[in-house]
Amino acid sequence: MLEGSILQQLQTAHRHSTRPIRFGVYYKNTLVSLCHALEDHILADDGTPLVITAFQQGKWYLQEAQRYADIAQRSREIAIMAAPDTGFAEHPTSQLSNIDLVELDPVDPVAQEWHLIILSPQYTAMVICQELSESDYGNAGVPTSDLERKFYGLWTFEPELVQETVEIAIAHIKQYNSALAEKLTNYKQAIIPSIARTQKLGAVVSRVVDYLQTGQDNLSIPTALRQQTLDRNLVSNEIQAFLRMAQLMDMADVNNPMAAAEVVVLAEAMGQLLDLPAWQIKRLRLAALLHRIDPLQKAESVLTGGISTRYQEDAPSSPLTCPLVPGAQVLRTMPRLRAVAQIITHQTEWWNGTGEPAGLAGDAIPLESRILALLADFQWRVNQRKSSNQSRQEIFTQALDECRQQQSNRFDPKLVDTLALLVMGLQQGLDLPQMTPKVSAGIWILDSRWDSHSKTNEEIGSYPK
Repeated sequence: MLEGSILQQLQTAHRHSTRPIRFGVYYKNTLVSLCHALEDHILADDGTPLVITAFQQGKWYLQEAQRYADIAQRSREIAIMAAPDTGFAEHPTSQLSNIDLVELDPVDPVAQEWHLIILSPQYTAMVICQELSESDYGNAGVPTSDLERKFYGLWTFEPELVQETVEIAIAHIKQYNSALAEKLTNYKQAIIPSIARTQKLGAVVSRVVDYLQTGQDNLSIPTALRQQTLDRNLVSNEIQAFLRMAQLMDMADVNNPMAAAEVVVLAEAMGQLLDLPAWQIKRLRLAALLHRIDPLQKAESVLTGGISTRYQEDAPSSPLTCPLVPGAQVLRTMPRLRAVAQIITHQTEWWNGTGEPAGLAGDAIPLESRILALLADFQWRVNQRKSSNQSRQEIFTQALDECRQQQSNRFDPKLVDTLALLVMGLQQGLDLPQMTPKVSAGIWILDSRWDSHSKTNEEIGSYPK
């Protein structure tokens, strides 16, 4: 990592924190899809964001300059950093009143970085990375295909981290143009994004997934193996877009911010008690991470916006292909997540057949859906009592008793019995590992029975940890 780069400064700031940043490796084709999705969302949104970018060389900016003229019409201010090339400052887009160029010294480490940082009142998003060095590529050498170039970094929607990176970028810009830095600071202070506005993220996530899928469709690489590697990198980021969305939804719930993490731990423990196969436990784990995406509220789903109509045309043909809730529907755009979408869809069914959305009853409800429904309810009841003066044993007992009152009506009675065994263990000192969610986990919790990719050079970690 280049000393003095924005990426390195961000890493240093979090090195000794409780939530260190974990970076990953991305192919250029993945980053192009991510950036185009985020840029095009600016054109579709009314948030008038502050945008800060780094293009490495001016020639890369010139390739996108006309596009940025359109983006400028929907933005409050755009600051563009790059080592200048011929035409960098002369292009008509560069003359727009709300676009400012920062001509980086070619030896400036930021001139080796690729950034897109968006700070909007409606949402925040960021892609921040730097290209691998020749030595980083190792014996394979620098790739001949431009799409196979690799970059080290991360992407995120988290407001806190995006705002922190904006401050670091402005501080770097100040070395070149103090007046611009002051203007950017004023714009930043006037924009107050809220983590509670996760409903706006739905359209962003849908667009990101759609563009990543389009990137898969458009791959044209000489060998099948190389194409498969690039395809895996795109797929892993599609999954992570959903995981990031779910994680921010949890963080926005100040009363129960660890809901998904705790349900995951309980689900894994119950899966082991039920002696489920490893692939099914992994699938249950991913469903638990995503289970709050659409809790079947009567209000419009946070992920309704942005779903292509081609994903809404499949009418149900049987009770098992029931009407889909909007949030789960967007998951079905990915073949690898259709099983997870089914689990999430049916978590609101009742054992006696009076639930939604399909009125399934008994064993017709997918097993993972039944598990998820019970454990999500149990976790919520436990969380409601955490601030009380009750002992841990009392909290677990009361939460279990309330679940028992709903067995044979809402919950599978056999699963309630299994939960009772788990609670007994917890009361006797069984300590389940506290899971801190890693949104990158999804790239290898999918099993080969229902997902073809494995852990390769995809993202190896992300923020928050």
